[in-house]
Amino acid sequence: MKKIGDYTAMGQSETGESVKIQLFDGRFDTAYKIVGFAVTPEKVNLGHDAYGKLSTEDDAASTPTRWDWGSNIEVAWAGMSAVVDGVAGEGSFIDPDNLIVEDLWFYGANSDDGAINYMIVLEKYDITDWQGALSMVRNKSQG
Repeated sequence: MKKIGDYTAMGQSETGESVKIQLFDGRFDTAYKIVGFAVTPEKVNLGHDAYGKLSTEDDAASTPTRWDWGSNIEVAWAGMSAVVDGVAGEGSFIDPDNLIVEDLWFYGANSDDGAINYMIVLEKYDITDWQGALSMVRNKSQG
């Protein structure tokens, strides 16, 4: 694998809405690796929390606050809790073996049902066709 670039996707979504992050360039010899993922509520006020996750498939039944680390399609999770004039806690968890050939979907939730901000930091790689095929199979739902 040879790194060929960096990419950052940022945006905002409403609670319960899925957002497609289009990465697929029509080639199977390039892929992205998620290296950073963060979420915040639109209003960073006392008691406002935000949660999010990234998936390799669009799953209408997906719940942003229900994380399944045993799922092949979930690849990153993040959360943030706000207090007066600051952040009480934030964190993200990223599957260290993730390699995304096709697209990603963001799912977010906010404790006040407001908007959720997200930022996804990715590295783009030149890979072999067999690595691309293997990654695509690995990122599909197996159940």
